[in-house]
Amino acid sequence: MSLLDSSIWSGRIFNGAWVKGGGGETSITEPATGESLGILGLASVEDAENSAKAAHAAHREWAQRKPEEKAAIFRKAGDLFNQYAEEIQNWVIRETGGISPKAGLETHLASEICFAAAGLPGHAMGSVLPSNDPHWSFSRKRPAGVVSVISPFNFPLILSIRSVAPALALGNAVLLKPDPRTTVTGGISIVRIFEEAGLPAGLLHLLPGGVAVGETVVTAPEVRIISFTGSTPAGRKVGELAAKNDKRAHLELGGNNAMIVLPGADVAKAASAGAFGSFLHQGQICMTTGRHIVHESLYDEYVAALGAKASHLPVGNPAKEQVALGPIIDQKQLLRIDELVSKSVAAGAVLVAGGTYEGLFYRPTVLANVTADMPAYSEEVFGPVAPIIKFRTIEEAIALASANQYGLSLSILGDVGMAMQVADAIPSGIIHINEMTVGDEANVPFGGVGASGNGSRFGGAEANIEAFTETQWLTVRSDIASYPF
Repeated sequence: MSLLDSSIWSGRIFNGAWVKGGGGETSITEPATGESLGILGLASVEDAENSAKAAHAAHREWAQRKPEEKAAIFRKAGDLFNQYAEEIQNWVIRETGGISPKAGLETHLASEICFAAAGLPGHAMGSVLPSNDPHWSFSRKRPAGVVSVISPFNFPLILSIRSVAPALALGNAVLLKPDPRTTVTGGISIVRIFEEAGLPAGLLHLLPGGVAVGETVVTAPEVRIISFTGSTPAGRKVGELAAKNDKRAHLELGGNNAMIVLPGADVAKAASAGAFGSFLHQGQICMTTGRHIVHESLYDEYVAALGAKASHLPVGNPAKEQVALGPIIDQKQLLRIDELVSKSVAAGAVLVAGGTYEGLFYRPTVLANVTADMPAYSEEVFGPVAPIIKFRTIEEAIALASANQYGLSLSILGDVGMAMQVADAIPSGIIHINEMTVGDEANVPFGGVGASGNGSRFGGAEANIEAFTETQWLTVRSDIASYPF
């Protein structure tokens, strides 16, 4: 039997065992063909409530497990992601519309994240504090209890496992609510890996469902921390609901990321970086290059180079042919992309390449003569669209890059000394000098500012410990203290 044999999970959710969900069923649709890939079981509000209670009960024993016992499970999980990489990658390609290298990146990072999580149980979990009183004073990190993870459709495996693995490794239980469109990749594969790795039952629950289920995994009394990755509007609702219920929410939200091409930059290399940053996975990445800010001395040459690349990139079904771009996730998203492009062209933007689609396949699109108020430039498109605007002075480039509500990733191409000055002047959670905007590694703190998130970070031991534990102050005396009462 394969890891993801549908007879195991078809029509079911996971609460320590594969059971029928109370929310009914839905078909998993392949974006490239419209065909059904299987039947997904959906959770009900009652399922989510019961899972929260069960997870809370299960985490107590788990938190007391020896560090070496917990670490062994995550090392095994990392090995299993490598062992089953080809099978999982096939699901990534068909379920998300991603090309083969994107699928390989997802399984590779999932494995690396598990290996990194294996180091967390043995990591230092506190410090000795100075005190004016005659006692020992400590600050120590304790498991929070139950962590809810809500993940999106675009990189569903990475954006689920990056919270699931460290949260579990730090002694918590997890409620996982992936996007129903990509639940096999973003949920079922993770549950199956941890089943095979020996994770005790009751610690990981899979709860795909709608808005009501999402609200429940935020508000359930047993839940202490919410890790949400998704759109800014949805994330703000999660944050508001969490705050009303005294929960801690880590919000990794949208982005409209700028790439600044400085005077003197190598145009051919810059256009290559710009194309990869804007068109990778059809632009459906929070770190996608959404704004190309190019010095006027290079502008025409850059527009021509990027337009030529866009015109020659093959688009098609990544499960059937070797292509650079696959399909957009669904019709709703495709029509939104096309609307933003059409409105910008109507406002005066010049369509250099693309701007057309067939089915869910949207051609990589380049827009020139763009102004800052055009929707394809000012809004997060979440599609393969590269609007290009020119600047004259470095101060103008800084102003253009900063004049946006988002603050996730920034790319600066060209002279390093000049780039360093620009980097210091623009608020952003991530900055890449002479690299494009999209990048992630298992050991780096990841997160944005402004409308891109609330400054929380995932990745690396320190960031993960801060994200998924509670801080406790502990004092110890050799004898009972004397008090005046």
